[in-house]
Amino acid sequence: MFHYLSFRSALAIILSLLFTLFFGKKMIRYLQRLQIGEEIRNLGLEGQMQKRGTPTMGGLIIIMAILIPTVLLGDLSNIYILLMIAATIWMGIVGFADDYIKVFRKHKEGLPGKMKILGQVGLGLMVGLTLFLSNDVVVRERTTKVSLGSEVEVVDGVSGGEKRTVFLGPEKKTTQTTIPFFKNNEFDYADVLFFLPIEKAEKYSWVVYVLACIFIVTAVSNGANLTDGLDGLATGTSAIIGVTLGIFAYLSGNVIYADYLHIMYIPHSGELVVFMAAMIGATIGFLWYNSYPAQVFMGDTGSLALGGIIAVFAIMVRKELLIPILCGVFFVESLSVMLQVSYFKRTKRKYGEGRRIFLMAPLHHHYQKKGYPEPKIVTRFWIIGLILAVVTIVTLKIR
Repeated sequence: MFHYLSFRSALAIILSLLFTLFFGKKMIRYLQRLQIGEEIRNLGLEGQMQKRGTPTMGGLIIIMAILIPTVLLGDLSNIYILLMIAATIWMGIVGFADDYIKVFRKHKEGLPGKMKILGQVGLGLMVGLTLFLSNDVVVRERTTKVSLGSEVEVVDGVSGGEKRTVFLGPEKKTTQTTIPFFKNNEFDYADVLFFLPIEKAEKYSWVVYVLACIFIVTAVSNGANLTDGLDGLATGTSAIIGVTLGIFAYLSGNVIYADYLHIMYIPHSGELVVFMAAMIGATIGFLWYNSYPAQVFMGDTGSLALGGIIAVFAIMVRKELLIPILCGVFFVESLSVMLQVSYFKRTKRKYGEGRRIFLMAPLHHHYQKKGYPEPKIVTRFWIIGLILAVVTIVTLKIR
């Protein structure tokens, strides 16, 4: 049974969920004994000061709940699994360093912003170069005829029990990805270098690809970090995004569904479903303790790790251009901060006094200032996240 991807994925969810539920409580007590409590700045928000002293760095629970089932049930010879494990540990260390400085060194700012960015850029660089250079990272496109060098695969068990012949081209290295709402929904990073001859554009496409990886990892991990401001908000939103990405990994790694949906077939990427199943179980289990009123906070250890996981996973299944839709909650939270800061600075230069667009940024604090109860804000953000997840999946057919 362990040869079946569906069985291992289901088992990964169960193991990560049970680990989080049973060992999470012990970890919370351990954090309490160490007096690893959250330092809360008084921002005038309702119920804010009641959270002072709540254990933080709970992201360690999430990371362990992801890694243990993945190591036990995943194929550790698979390049995608190895890279996801490395990305989880990498961003976990960056987040842990930030939390450690805040809690033990009593520096409220935590890890210097430049160091945090350096960690994110380093991960993006590692992921981009690995995916571009590894011979195990390839795609196979559907073709209408059998030509020289093409391969034909006969697949049984399609709808109606019929036998179906799927024509696939040979494995190839490419910087192509998925772009939504276009009939031919494939975009090559080489197209960005349209001002160069085709040969040179293809030769230097890796530069654009790696820069895109760096930007995506940095943006999504920061977005997840900013979203982690209310009990259960980042945790629940990450779980919703995780389910969607897990579906994409399964479809892209299955020759039948890839052929039916006319999307790129990515060999061996189906193994990522096991990893994502573990992440879904970990986030849902953590939500048991992180829902309002939270018994533990994930801290930057968890939020940066989850953001990094989502970004790297999306890049691997070549759905990174769907992130603005799928991670719309993260995107809007980040955008609200950027708009608030830039507008404040601009009006201060112009009028001598800074003005604000929102009552407070990130956006969830704006609604707190307006008097909305915290659980209602979180629930509504989850609903929006679900809607965005459905829209993201529908883009596979709407072109």
